[in-house]
Amino acid sequence: MPPALVRLRPSTEGEAALPRLYRPEEIAEALGCSAWWVKDRARRTLIPHVRVGRAYRFTAEHFAEIVRLNEERPTRSPGGAAAVPAATTPPVARARASQPRRPTAASTTGRLRARPPRRTRYESVA
Repeated sequence: MPPALVRLRPSTEGEAALPRLYRPEEIAEALGCSAWWVKDRARRTLIPHVRVGRAYRFTAEHFAEIVRLNEERPTRSPGGAAAVPAATTPPVARARASQPRRPTAASTTGRLRARPPRRTRYESVA
């Protein structure tokens, strides 16, 4: 007895249609980025996706979630107070903001000086 085949198209009105799967190129075009970026993020499991064989595919729900994941909110309200508490900002941004700025070498010395050569051009060989 052969195995039962899965119907790809609903034959009656009561059956639910299968979701459409979008290719990385289609998602990239909608987001305005490269297909490489989409595939790289999917490979590193940073964005939701479906893996069909070796191909990455995305549903409409995945696309909406990708947009939500990459959404940025303003950090300050019009009144000047912080709109988002510090706990919701990324840890890297908090770490950079908490570190004092170090003066650069050019600003502390005023002028740049050349480093002395490691050896003279014509050394006497003794």
